[in-house]
Amino acid sequence: MCPALSVKPEKMMSDFSEELTKLAGAEDNPETSEFSKTRMHFPWLQKHIEAVVTGGKKRKDFAQTTSACLSFLQEALLKHQWCRAAEYMHSYLQTLEDSDTYRKQAAPEIIWKLGSEILFYHPKSNVETFSSFADRMKNIGVLNYLKISLQHALYLLHHGMLEDANRNLSEAETWRYGEKSASQEVLIKLVQAYKGLLQHYSWSKKKMELSELDEDDYAYTAKSRNMLSQSSKTSTNICTLIKTPGVWDPFVKSYVEMLEFYGDQDGARELLTNYAYDEKFPSNPNAHVYLYEFLKREKAPRAKLISVLKILHEIVPSHSLMLEFHTLLRKSETEEHRKLGLAVLFEVLDFSGCTKNITAWKYLAKYLKQTLMESHREWVEEEWKSRRNWWPAFHFSFFWAKSDWKADAELACEKAFVAGILLGKGCRYFRYILKQDHETLKKKIKRMKKSVKKYTIVNPGVHT
Repeated sequence: MCPALSVKPEKMMSDFSEELTKLAGAEDNPETSEFSKTRMHFPWLQKHIEAVVTGGKKRKDFAQTTSACLSFLQEALLKHQWCRAAEYMHSYLQTLEDSDTYRKQAAPEIIWKLGSEILFYHPKSNVETFSSFADRMKNIGVLNYLKISLQHALYLLHHGMLEDANRNLSEAETWRYGEKSASQEVLIKLVQAYKGLLQHYSWSKKKMELSELDEDDYAYTAKSRNMLSQSSKTSTNICTLIKTPGVWDPFVKSYVEMLEFYGDQDGARELLTNYAYDEKFPSNPNAHVYLYEFLKREKAPRAKLISVLKILHEIVPSHSLMLEFHTLLRKSETEEHRKLGLAVLFEVLDFSGCTKNITAWKYLAKYLKQTLMESHREWVEEEWKSRRNWWPAFHFSFFWAKSDWKADAELACEKAFVAGILLGKGCRYFRYILKQDHETLKKKIKRMKKSVKKYTIVNPGVHT
C-alpha cells in the first residue's frame, strides 16, 4: 500500500527544487541563473509573461504564468538545453499549488515526465538525484506510482544496477491503491514481466556457465536444478503479460528461448503462432520474424516458411528477410510462387534504403535473365509497367551511373544489366558502364552486353 502523505506535495519537492537550482546553475549564463524559491522573478521571462496577460494589464494570472513557463520548458527540451530546462522546471513546480483541481491532479505526471527527461540527459545529474526525484514523485499523485516505479527500474537497468532495479520492481509489484483499475492491472503485469526479464538474464548467465561444465559433473546437476527453479519464476512472471494483447517482443523472445531449451517445441510453436496470428494483437512484423526463425530452426517444410514470410512481405516489403523469401519462392515448383519471387525483388528495390544492396541487384539481374529464358516476359513487363515512369530517375540516371561506378564497380555492373534489360541498350546508365575500362570486370561487361542484346524487353531503336 502507498504510505500516507504526512506533508504537502510542495514541501516534499523542496529538496528537489534546490537540486534543480544547482543543475540550472551549471550553465554559466547570467541571464538564466536568477532564481526565486517561491515565484518566478526572471527579468528575461517577465516580458514573455506580460505578453500572455489579457487586456494589456500587468496582472500575473497563475494559470497563464505556469502555462507560459511550460511552453518555454518544452521548447528547451526540444532544443536539448538541459540547464535552461532545469531552471524552467524549478519555476514550474509551483503548479502543484494550483487552485484548479484538474490542473493540480495533472501536474504530478507532467512534472515527472519532464523532470525525468531533464535528469536523464543533464550532464551534472546522477543516479542518486534521479532516484531521489523518482521516490518523491511516487508519493505525490499516487495514481502514477506504478508508471514511475517501472520507469525508475528501467533507468537503473540502463546504469547496470540490476539488484536495485529488481528491488524497485518487487516493491511496485505489491503496491495497491484503492480499487484495482484495468490500467493498473496491465501495469502490474508489465512490472511482473520486467521482473521476469531480469530473472531470464540470470537464467541466461547460468546457461552459459552450464555449457562449460561436463554433464557428469555434480556442479552440472546442481546448476541445472537451479536453472529450472529460475525458469519457473520467469515463466510465471512473463506468461500473464504475453497473453494480453500488445507488442511484447523482448518477453516473447525470452520465454521462447526457455521453452526451446527445455524441449517444449509445441509450447514455443503455439506461443509464436498466437503472437503472430491472433487478431486481438496489433499488427507486428517481428511476430512473423520470430515464428519464421523458429520454424526454420525446426526445419519446417518450404511451403510453411513461405506462408509465414508472405505475410511479412505484405507488412514490410523491404524487410531484410525478403531476399531469403525470394530464394524460397525461386526454388518452388509452383509458378505462382516463382512469379511472386520476381515481384518481391522489385518491391525491395522500390525503397531508398535498399538502392545500394548489391545482393538484391544480383538476385534481380540473375532472375530477370532466368525469367526471360523461360519465356515469362509478361511477368517482367507487368512489374515494369508501374515503375517505368520513376525507376529510370530513381536508379538509372547518368548521375547514378558515375556515382555507382566510383563507389562500387561490381554493384554498377549488376545495375547496368538490369537497366539494359528494362530500358534497352540505349539506356544512359548501361552505356556509361559499358564504356568503362576495368581489367577484372572486362569479361563480365562483355557478357552483359551480349545478354542485354538478346533479352532486353525494349524494342530496337528506343533510347532512354
